[in-house]
Amino acid sequence: MPEYHGNVKVGGAAQTHELAHLMITKVAVGPMDNNAYLLRCRQTDEQVLIDAANEADTLLRLIGDGGLARVITTHRHQDHWEALAAVVARTGATTVAGRYDAEGIPVPTDQLVDDGDHIAVGQCSLRVIHLVGHTPGSIALVYDDPDGAPHLFTGDSLFPGGVGNTQGDAERFTSLLNDVETKLFGDLPDETWVYPGHGSDTTLGTERPNVPVWRERGW
Repeated sequence: MPEYHGNVKVGGAAQTHELAHLMITKVAVGPMDNNAYLLRCRQTDEQVLIDAANEADTLLRLIGDGGLARVITTHRHQDHWEALAAVVARTGATTVAGRYDAEGIPVPTDQLVDDGDHIAVGQCSLRVIHLVGHTPGSIALVYDDPDGAPHLFTGDSLFPGGVGNTQGDAERFTSLLNDVETKLFGDLPDETWVYPGHGSDTTLGTERPNVPVWRERGW
């Protein structure tokens, strides 16, 4: 398998990041170039999908015959759940979302999660981080790899080059940047690998020096 770099494109091949205990497969789907991530526990083969964004057929092919335990939706925006109903109908997966965004997701949420909760991926675990600003109930998910750096799924709250869109709302921007600075940069090391909701991956170390610049520019 080729070395993972995380640069995927719609219609192109998926990329798999092979960790000691967890496999992370990234695929780009849909007209807004969304990232979806399929996680598989190496010990149990249990699979969890982060953001059934679009192209249900693409996602179902990725899932294959291994079944799907859960689908986690990082936030309420439509481009992150357009394939959710179809994926759940085919797999029977449990739906998971942040407590304060679930009402904006048309597929009922089976499991509401809050800051600090944990979501199982077989023997592995994702910790929920609630980030307010892009939406009221956006969540990020961190896998604390016991054999390496943490792996962080940020939805649309953190990207290479800045935080998520807050539509020019200064209060929302300040809330999001404060949460990102405190809960992500303040808690996790530079080598943390970041998997965003769109586009290329990054690390917290790459982005950390720019946080004051983001605050100054206001977006």
